[in-house]
Order: sequence, then structure tokens, then C-alpha cells
Amino acid sequence: MRNIDSAKKDKILLVEDDSTLSFIVEDALTREGFDVVCASDGKAGLESFRQYGADIVVADVMMPKMDGFEMVRSIRLISPDVPVIFLTARTALDDVVKGFETGANDYLRKPFQILELLIRIKALLKRNPRNAAEDTRITVSDCTLDFASQRLTVGSGTIVLTHTEAVIMDELFRHPNELVEAVTLMHRIWHNDDYNNLNRLHGFIHKLRKYLSKSSGVELLNVRGIGYKLAEV
Repeated sequence: MRNIDSAKKDKILLVEDDSTLSFIVEDALTREGFDVVCASDGKAGLESFRQYGADIVVADVMMPKMDGFEMVRSIRLISPDVPVIFLTARTALDDVVKGFETGANDYLRKPFQILELLIRIKALLKRNPRNAAEDTRITVSDCTLDFASQRLTVGSGTIVLTHTEAVIMDELFRHPNELVEAVTLMHRIWHNDDYNNLNRLHGFIHKLRKYLSKSSGVELLNVRGIGYKLAEV
């Protein structure tokens, strides 16, 4: 049981168009000591986040007015680091991949157990403590990463990154000329080091290396079997 006597409760934005499910989840999370704010569609969820913010977002994917994917894309422009859990009845692999590409940290298929949702929420909040503020703009040689806007500037050109690409770049830019292990990157993106995710990570690295190919000051190196290094040249 969470300590509900703390000075400030963690705020959860719950966006779900099924009113019965929304009520059940809200009640359970409130009993655990969370401050739960509910919205019944993506448009209302985005507006709520703009006005009040949240420490974590739990959202359905298929909703009226604005789906969960579009809502999270907009939320990511406001707060790149807020944890997001998608709830969905959709099981196709493409939908799961799209969810992570949009910026989800976790994906829970319906029907689900409230306890499982609670465990995942607590795990994400532990990794993303409130007020863990960091600079979101980092420059290495002739390249600048603006994590907040998910933009990478290489020389005079600018590239708009996906959330996953921005997360990888952020880790590399924070440790220039240092080895960043593949496991570290996988845990930051997907919160596990499943072997299947290693192939996905390689795909992202290949794409990011192309982005950096126009740089005269850095290159993205592969340290075989271990990880990657953003090296200044």
C-alpha cells in the first residue's frame, strides 16, 4: 500500500472511453493513494495534460475524437519524459510497435488485472522520479540534440526524430566518447533486455548513423557485442 500521507501524491492521467473500466481503474488507483484525473477521449486527455500535467499517463488506444497514438505524440512535445502506458484490446504486432514508436513506455493488453497495471505504474514512476529535471538540449561538436522537441541538428540541417530515436540519442549525447551498452539503451526504451529488442535497437542505430553521416565532428561507432559510442573525431 502506498503512503497516502506524503506531501504530494503522484498524479495519474487516465484516458479511457469505456466508463465502466475507467471507474474501476480510477477507484483502484485512488485507493492506492494516487491522485487520478480521468478523461473520456484523446482530445480531452490532451487538454487535461496541458492544463494540469501528470506524473504518468495511462491511456486507451482506440478512442473517439483523438486516438491514443495522436494524443501521446502531442503530449511528448509538451513533456518528452512523462511515462506512458497504453491499454488496448488490439493485439497485432504492428500496433504494439506503433505504440512504442509513438512514445509508449509500456503496453498492457485488455483484459488485464488491476494488480498488473499497478505494478507497471509503480515501476515506471520509480524510474522517472518527480522533479528529476535535466537539461534537454545537448551539443556535441557540430551536432545538437533538443530532446524536448525531439530535434537533431547536424551542421546546418535539422532532423525530426521519433521518440525512440530521441531517447537513444539522448543517452549517447549525455555520454560522448563513452561506451553506452546496448542493455542500457534497451532498458531505457523498453525496460527490458529481451533478445528480440536487440535486433530492433540495431535497426534504430543504423538509421541514426545515417542521420549523423553529414557531421564532420562525430561518428556513431559500434562496439561489437557490447554497445555503441558517440565519438568525436
